[in-house]
Amino acid sequence: MEGPAPVSTQFAERLNKFRLREVPDEVVAHARLILLDTIGAMLAASNRKYSATRILVDFARELGGRPESSLVGQGFRTSCVNAALVNGMLGYYCDIEPHHVGGILHATAVAVPTSLAVAEKVSASGARFLEAMLLGVEVTCRVSYAINPTALYNRGFHPSAICGAFGAAAAAGHLFRLSTPKVAVALGLAMQQASGLLAWASDRTENSRPFNPGLAARNGTTAAYLASLGFGGPPTPFEGKYDVFTAFSGERNPQALLAEWGEHFYLPELAYKLYSSCSFTHPGLDALLDLARRYHLRSTDVQEIVLRFPKSGAHMIDNNELKSHCAQYILPVGLVFGRVMIDDILQDRLRNPEVARLREQTRLIPDPELDGGWPEAYASIVEITTTDGRHLTARVDHAKGNRENPLTPDEIYRKYQSLATTVTSEAHAAEIAGLLREIEKLPDVTRLAGLLRNLKPKPGGRRRSGGRRSGTLRSGRP
Repeated sequence: MEGPAPVSTQFAERLNKFRLREVPDEVVAHARLILLDTIGAMLAASNRKYSATRILVDFARELGGRPESSLVGQGFRTSCVNAALVNGMLGYYCDIEPHHVGGILHATAVAVPTSLAVAEKVSASGARFLEAMLLGVEVTCRVSYAINPTALYNRGFHPSAICGAFGAAAAAGHLFRLSTPKVAVALGLAMQQASGLLAWASDRTENSRPFNPGLAARNGTTAAYLASLGFGGPPTPFEGKYDVFTAFSGERNPQALLAEWGEHFYLPELAYKLYSSCSFTHPGLDALLDLARRYHLRSTDVQEIVLRFPKSGAHMIDNNELKSHCAQYILPVGLVFGRVMIDDILQDRLRNPEVARLREQTRLIPDPELDGGWPEAYASIVEITTTDGRHLTARVDHAKGNRENPLTPDEIYRKYQSLATTVTSEAHAAEIAGLLREIEKLPDVTRLAGLLRNLKPKPGGRRRSGGRRSGTLRSGRP
């Protein structure tokens, strides 16, 4: 008597049968908002003044290839594989797109660019595109829980890149309409290519950090494309001597791939971001800015800032070489400017005397007592000492934008608009948003791709950078 099919096979079968009509309406509504928010982040990142964008777009142009998929904001198309790479980088560049707290990853930065690239290539309908995006997010998160994202971090792997490759393979495979056996091969080929280390933490250019989701999107797209052509690969990546668990984490929870399939969806758990920095810094930023508002504090009123953070994640933001992941930089910038946007990361705000002063007066204390909810909650306590001797404290367990502390749809739209209009006109941004609101009704994604490819800056104006002068997020609110 035969036993149950391998988990890899069962997983592939579920991916092959996934259909939007079986997804609850409220999850689909979440997916539209998540898509809008991610597209806003990609549009803002498409500005060629940013070095990673400029270099990678030039790289794609020099490589050439069949013009089948659009590069966001660049006015031309390239191969779907190259488009997945470039747009995947754009998805994470501003570090302000949705993320999954417990999975410790940026699933949409991979799933949206992958789905967009392949959907345009195959002329998929808007519904099929949304279906693929949702599936890509689901697979990325499930693989993360199966492998254990904390174990990945401990080994120096980037969960967004490693797990994202599987999500990208699932999304692309869905659009290529792979059979169940070929879905399994695509996942195996994604495992073969999965890559992305946390070594970007020492790259002060901030180029290699967003490169990782680009790699995931490219690798997953390549895996599915090859599988569609009949290329072979290991069909059981979650079993055997050389499985994904042994390779990447040393831990295994394969049932996370299948648990409550069709009943529990990870996409509604995604958190929206209000700051262009590591999500670990967001509860602390919310707490700090709340104290500043409540007590009418200016930066000059603050003598010292102390951040208490879960010990398990403190190493990622404690005096990190990258400004985007350095609490001692992010908190002073937030206090001085009332927000943290991508230009605050890519430009050195330490030239501001108040930021420089507070940088030296900000400490992070790893606190094991805050580990209880980790990694589902990044509980943070901020303690301020004022220049007149007061000691003020605030605690935030869930940053604004998390499902426990949600944004309204209107706030999400305003955030999108503030990001999109850094590179295009308000009317053009609104036209894109209008299509995304009714994405399932589109016969194909051609019009959407064209709007994303060919932006329309205001007459006589240049693309604007993010920041207070351009009306982007301020004081932690859209």
